[in-house]
Amino acid sequence: MSKIDTEISNEVEEKFGWENLLNKYKVSIIVALFGLILIGAGVLIFQTSKQETKIEIISSPTQTEKQTIFVDIEGSVEKPGVYELDKEARVEELLVVSGGLSASADRDWVSKSLNRAQKLVDGAKIFIPEKGEVVLGKTSSTSQKVVTETNVSTTVNLNTASTSQLEALWGIGPVTAQKIIEGRPYQSPEELLSRKIVKSNVYERIKDQLTVF
Repeated sequence: MSKIDTEISNEVEEKFGWENLLNKYKVSIIVALFGLILIGAGVLIFQTSKQETKIEIISSPTQTEKQTIFVDIEGSVEKPGVYELDKEARVEELLVVSGGLSASADRDWVSKSLNRAQKLVDGAKIFIPEKGEVVLGKTSSTSQKVVTETNVSTTVNLNTASTSQLEALWGIGPVTAQKIIEGRPYQSPEELLSRKIVKSNVYERIKDQLTVF
């Protein structure tokens, strides 16, 4: 056999040998390719799901709703009532939304007893007296009325009580009475405890005698 014939014979055998090999393992090759496709698709789905999860976690804080509180203002204001305000709102903002002080409001009492810069708390109530109005047995600061013993209430208003009235409470001395006055206004008696103006045992003894409006 010549060299040319030998080369042709080798090429034919090589060609048909690969074809026979492919035919023999055709099914296995197809199964393997299909498996690779499934693995690739699974990896792609996993990566996509992971990215979507990250996006949800990052975006969730932006969906937080704005927190609000409800406060009540009554007495000598243009529009008394209950208002919904931002949780960081101050007394001044409540006065603004309620239309401001009315013409009959005791402005002297407001300037001395109402802290416009104080933060409001949920459920708070503020009462603005008129000139000459009796507030729990005590006339407002500009009144010329004389308060008789029959008008005196056993309940002490933390926002209007005098030093002597506060000192009459169990466990309250001159120093604590002054702290109470300096901390005005109060939106609830519990603020004496939360702001650490009085001790818990003192507060428990006097809490039923306290009011803020």
